[in-house]
Amino acid sequence: MKAPISKSWPAPAKLNLFLHVTGRRSDGYHELQTLFQFVDHCDYLDFHVTETSDIRLHSKMSKVVADSDNLILKAAKSLKIAANYAGGADIWIDKLLPMGGGLGGGSSDAATTLVALNALWNINFPHQKLAEIGLSLGADVPVFINGYAAFAEGVGEKLQTVKVDEPWYLVIVPDVHVSTQQVFQHPDLPRQTPKLNLQSLMERTWSNDCQTLVANTYPQVANALSWLLEYAPSQMTGTGACVFGRFEHSQQALDTLAKLPDSMQGFVAKGLNKSPLLERLAQL
Repeated sequence: MKAPISKSWPAPAKLNLFLHVTGRRSDGYHELQTLFQFVDHCDYLDFHVTETSDIRLHSKMSKVVADSDNLILKAAKSLKIAANYAGGADIWIDKLLPMGGGLGGGSSDAATTLVALNALWNINFPHQKLAEIGLSLGADVPVFINGYAAFAEGVGEKLQTVKVDEPWYLVIVPDVHVSTQQVFQHPDLPRQTPKLNLQSLMERTWSNDCQTLVANTYPQVANALSWLLEYAPSQMTGTGACVFGRFEHSQQALDTLAKLPDSMQGFVAKGLNKSPLLERLAQL
């Protein structure tokens, strides 16, 4: 009997509530201290398990990202190899998260692919094993697999679950693609922020070490930040380009979104300490 399509697996966006670059390793990777929180704005993936070994992604993404670089395909193939799994899958994506925005969309898509196919293929690797596979695809993938708001160290793979407020956010998506690689290679990036323990970090005003450099390089980011700061405490997420403002109530965020200049795009989302991916997994 043909397996049904397993639908609506969420791949949520993340925000970096703070991001400190504390050093650079000999392999070129940077040591970080950052705080990840999810929001309820997601890509959605559908999966159809097949008996043939092919893994096929049905999307328009191939016009923008080569299949060889697509993290969804890389994740599925990595899991298939690790488990020595004979079958395959057809995958569809409803791509709602911007690319190159610092919201972790590609990493989240990869994590959802690993979590969903691990279950649908009946591989049943523990989360830790999936996180190891995920880390080979990108430093942010493990936090999406873990599924809880987390303080992260190392290159982002050492995770400690935290509970923080779950406010509403207005996220502005500047019309520019920021290269994470270029930001981390830039000579002007601060790289010596002192490491602090979690309690000290939680008590400080949160900031992003990449923000000044990116805002100086991309006027679209600077303009979005200066506009949003008029309404709420605001900063950039990840290496940009997206910026977010924090609001107590959804209506405040929606009212501010309604004032957004025509030259800018954005959305309102709720902060989440638990990923909707875990709730989707529990429905199986």
